[in-house]
Amino acid sequence: MVVAASVLVVILIAIGLTLPTSAPAHQLWAAAASTVAQAQADPQVAAIQAVIQQANQEQAAALAGNDPWQMSDTATAAYYRQLVQINQALIAQGATSIDLIHLRWGPINVTGSSATATTSEVWTTTFSDGTTAESSDTNVYTLVQQNGTWLIQADQQTAPASAHATPGVVTPPGPQTPVPAVSVGQNTSHNWAGYATTSGTYTGVTGTWTVPVPGINGAPGVGATWVGIGGVSSHDLIQAGTQDVAAGGGQAEFQTWIEMLPQASQQVPVAVVPGDSVTVSINEQGAGSGTWQISITNNTSGQTYQTTVQYASSESSAEWIMEAPTGANGVLPLDNFSSVSFTAASATQNGQMVDISQTGALPITMLNANNQPLAVPSAIGSNGSSFSVARTTAPASTGTAGGPGRRPGGASAPVGQGG
Repeated sequence: MVVAASVLVVILIAIGLTLPTSAPAHQLWAAAASTVAQAQADPQVAAIQAVIQQANQEQAAALAGNDPWQMSDTATAAYYRQLVQINQALIAQGATSIDLIHLRWGPINVTGSSATATTSEVWTTTFSDGTTAESSDTNVYTLVQQNGTWLIQADQQTAPASAHATPGVVTPPGPQTPVPAVSVGQNTSHNWAGYATTSGTYTGVTGTWTVPVPGINGAPGVGATWVGIGGVSSHDLIQAGTQDVAAGGGQAEFQTWIEMLPQASQQVPVAVVPGDSVTVSINEQGAGSGTWQISITNNTSGQTYQTTVQYASSESSAEWIMEAPTGANGVLPLDNFSSVSFTAASATQNGQMVDISQTGALPITMLNANNQPLAVPSAIGSNGSSFSVARTTAPASTGTAGGPGRRPGGASAPVGQGG
């Protein structure tokens, strides 16, 4: 189940599940023939097979019709939420349909009101640009019986050694943005892309974005999406956001975090996966108090985090940023996230709540070590509060000089700040 093992492997890692190691094919499928006979003799086994088959059909129909609710009758509440997120991630990649083209049964074991079932599945995914992708996976389902009905509780996947697809590979739909010509020194940075404003005093900032899908079929990379206050023309910066890591080997990780320079960033307990809508707000609790409330909400799952910190901020700038974070040896390579869209971007400027266009924010283009644009912001939308950042086809580079933590740096920092 769950087309594109690539996506599910990413999500399983993101929520802390462990993928099972692959059993040799002769061990895994030796019981396949006996499973057929078992299903004929055991009504429970037949019922489990029927639920899995129905669930596969419902997931395909849910994605095609953008109607996730029809997946709820074969899944526990927690697993249903995972399925919704998985389909959202597929749609975010440009998937328009998914189809199960082959299913082979492996062992099915029933113990009281719980069960496991193994399948071999081949799925195809069709994207909006007309391309298709195929994935072959071994699925190990966990089921529970509730009120006499079998429901799927979990599904762990691993790709067989003979599979053509690589576990965890996610191919962004369509081509990436071509590399535009940008004059170095005019609102460019080697680790920031997005918008920043410095024309006032800032005591609040907020923004909403969709967690992007990192392109993990290439080199490892990392991207951080965040809002913050300070850091453009000062050494202070209070910020919070999400991070997506293409870890190599077809795997990815996702986190939410907060950071108050010069302290290191802290991971916070809000789980996110590609396609989730996340809202982050940072607000001072009383002008000049130095008491800041940081809020992170996963609008898709409903999970929230809120904390209050003491921090001495210059309140000199506000930012809405996609970043290549800085490591021990400089700026880390930016992942191939395709694009990320910001909405509801606003700030409290000089005591007034204003949208990003009213702040006078300027665009920032991220450059690689060869001064080629890596990530380019769009113009601000007509609503005054939205924009997107597109990853270009330029190669990422490592070791570019950068400021401490997540500060801007490089040959030319945003809005005139030196590296």
